[in-house]
Amino acid sequence: MIIVFTPAGGEPEHYDARSLKVSEASIVSRTIDQPWDQVKAGLPNEDLDAMRGIVWVIKKRSQPSLRFGEFDPGVEEMVTRYDKAEIENWVTNAVAIARSEGLDEAQTREGLAKVPDAAADPAHAEATIERILSDPKESERPSPSASETPETSST
Repeated sequence: MIIVFTPAGGEPEHYDARSLKVSEASIVSRTIDQPWDQVKAGLPNEDLDAMRGIVWVIKKRSQPSLRFGEFDPGVEEMVTRYDKAEIENWVTNAVAIARSEGLDEAQTREGLAKVPDAAADPAHAEATIERILSDPKESERPSPSASETPETSST
């Protein structure tokens, strides 16, 4: 999951939640008083505390003296987007389900219409949809594990 932080008047900054180290995840959990599994579960729902905590702890890598109270973005300045591996998994599984239910390509495309908007890389999402829809065997392959990191993923 990618958190996109766009400070007022600034350029979008991307923060990969899966890049956190265990110690950083612990800091986020303690700081926002939520267990890590709740922090992760809150990301797709754009939980503001979870996003703020993760962006803050990643920013601390380059700004070690940054205090949590000093990092207080506006509620409209952060959104979450799916990374490439998550998009591959989503599209592969959705197409497999659509095919198993006998949906035609037009119906499947309609069901996938919002995927690019939810992606950190919309062009990759569109290409993934085209690739998987064009090859019936693609949706039969095991999809990448959601636990794969970008470094271990073949994407």
